[in-house]
Amino acid sequence: MSGARPRLQFDKRYLAPILVTMVLVVGQITFGFLESWGKTMLAIAAAIAIELVLGKLFTGKLPHLASAYISGISIGMLVRSPEIWPYALCSAISISSKYLIRVDGRHLWNPSNLGIVAMLVLAADTVAGLSVQWGNTLLPMVTVWLFGAVIINALGRFHITLTYVVSFLAFAAVRAAVTGHPLIAEAAPITGPMYQLYIFFMITDPKTTVRTKQGQMLTVVVVAAVEAALRLMQFVHAPYYALFIVGPIANLIEIANDRKKRAQAVAAA
Repeated sequence: MSGARPRLQFDKRYLAPILVTMVLVVGQITFGFLESWGKTMLAIAAAIAIELVLGKLFTGKLPHLASAYISGISIGMLVRSPEIWPYALCSAISISSKYLIRVDGRHLWNPSNLGIVAMLVLAADTVAGLSVQWGNTLLPMVTVWLFGAVIINALGRFHITLTYVVSFLAFAAVRAAVTGHPLIAEAAPITGPMYQLYIFFMITDPKTTVRTKQGQMLTVVVVAAVEAALRLMQFVHAPYYALFIVGPIANLIEIANDRKKRAQAVAAA
């Protein structure tokens, strides 16, 4: 029949914003971990506003705002500061990096990861990172994990999260053996809301990960290894620094390989 109505299709780009909002709601209800609602809203508003301006300026059209929302809400949750300006500045650095730091049209860093590392380094006296564990209350973590696994799997990125988690736990065992700390103490950080954002959003960002499945999995194993080394050296913000170091290197290697393949194709033509 020619008059059949087309079925409504859900835009998968909204799945990640739904998940990150759930992390916010569950974490806030359970522990009240936000510095303040106002600062979080400022981070989101700044990210969206800068995305709109730069997207229109660089591409000539208005961009989809799911990525900016995720960056803004992540910054609102992960940044801890008694001041207001770091939230807006961190969002500005994060979103601007998407348009200003590119190689062959590709992003190198996850935007919120770059912004947070920049703030931790440049404004260390004012800015810290979220470091709250779920404690003995397993229900919030299980809830986030179940929904997160379903959503990230629907986006085809769950293998990245799973590989990182397995690697983190394996290296936690190594750290426990080296330091003499209980294994549960070394593994505990992954139960925190910071890590839920990290494993579901930062390391899985489609725009800032290599393209192949094997490459993605190898990259997060290396991220976990570098993080473990940084933790042994007492770096407080080891996960942020590990991704900041490894992520762009992996992308640059892939970009270099792509250039080589293109050059070979031109030479063979």
